[in-house]
Amino acid sequence: MTPTAESGAVREVMDESAVRDALERIRDAVLTEFPNSEEVAILGIRTRGVVLADRLIGMLEECYGAPVRSGTLDITLYRDDLSTLGPQPMVHGSEIDFDVTDCNLVIVDDVLFTGRTVRAAMEEVINFGRPGCIRLAVLVDRGWREYPIQPDYVGLKLETTGNEIVHVQLREADKSEGVVVSAG
Repeated sequence: MTPTAESGAVREVMDESAVRDALERIRDAVLTEFPNSEEVAILGIRTRGVVLADRLIGMLEECYGAPVRSGTLDITLYRDDLSTLGPQPMVHGSEIDFDVTDCNLVIVDDVLFTGRTVRAAMEEVINFGRPGCIRLAVLVDRGWREYPIQPDYVGLKLETTGNEIVHVQLREADKSEGVVVSAG
């Protein structure tokens, strides 16, 4: 359940315009590091990471004037808390239809918190091959890392408390757009 402003104890930290601006900054940083479309591939982590990756890919393709290789990561089976998800966790599978060996990859997710999701994503990617490099793009970096993982491209660095929850809302998944923080 996504909180609403009416329920109290919720603060909006990004509106639709701020989300778009953040993705444009990430796009510009990717373009600076990888000036040619052949040099990079974008992988979104299910669910909202895929939505953000799709938007980023569209922005990059517009700038490059060429297609960008892309894929989807489903990290469910790589999670270190798989046993807590229930007897039959929902697995959608990953979709990567190119060889990642020696490829420069940008993994995209909505929120970076403990680093566990990104660790799982990197573990999965390595099962597909040995990339040239892996970069991380996140819409929100909220701190509180448990693993030594840092984003390369960040839309918003946000100071939070350990019990706050960051909710990214995207039109494609939530019918609304923005980022809100609520008490946990």
